[in-house]
Amino acid sequence: MACDLSLGRLEPCKDSVGGLKNLYFVNFGDLGAITYDVTNTDVIDAIAGSPDAYKYEIKGASSFTQNIQSSRDTGTTAFEQVVEVTLKKLTVADHKELKLLAYGRPHVIVEDNNGNYFLAGLEHGCDVTGGTIVTGTAMSDLSGYTLTLTGMEKKPANLLGDTPSAVGFTIVSGS
Repeated sequence: MACDLSLGRLEPCKDSVGGLKNLYFVNFGDLGAITYDVTNTDVIDAIAGSPDAYKYEIKGASSFTQNIQSSRDTGTTAFEQVVEVTLKKLTVADHKELKLLAYGRPHVIVEDNNGNYFLAGLEHGCDVTGGTIVTGTAMSDLSGYTLTLTGMEKKPANLLGDTPSAVGFTIVSGS
C-alpha cells in the first residue's frame, strides 16, 4: 500500500533552534519547471527560468507552521502552511509592496535559523489572510507591519536542496 511507513526515527540531538532568518517572495506563476531530487521527491533540486525571489530579512517574532488537516470521514489530507511575520518600521516603499503582496498570492520561500529552506504555496500560492499596520502606543511598541500568509497544499512544503540562488532563483534584495 502507498501509505505504509518505510522507516523509524531516533531521538535527535538537541542542536537545532527555532525562528526564521529570511523570507523570499516569488510572484505566483513565475516558477519554471521543477526538478526534484531523484531519491527524495520532497526536495527540490532546481527551478528553471531563474524567477525573481524578493528577499525580506527578518528577525524576531516570525514563524512558519504547517498544520496537518486530515479527515477519516472524507478520506482527505491537506497541509495548511502558515507564515507569520513581523516587519519593523513603516515606510512608503514597504507600504506599496505589502499592499501588492496582499493583492497577490505569492510562493514563499522560508529560511529558518537552521539553514533549511521551505517552499510554501508551491501549487496554489499563499494568500495574506490577516495582519496589521501599526504605530504602537508606547515609545517602545512596534511601528511596522504584521502579516499572516496562508497556503493550502496537498503536500507539506518542499525543502530546497540548496540555497534559493543555487536552486535557480534570482535574489532581489532591498535597499
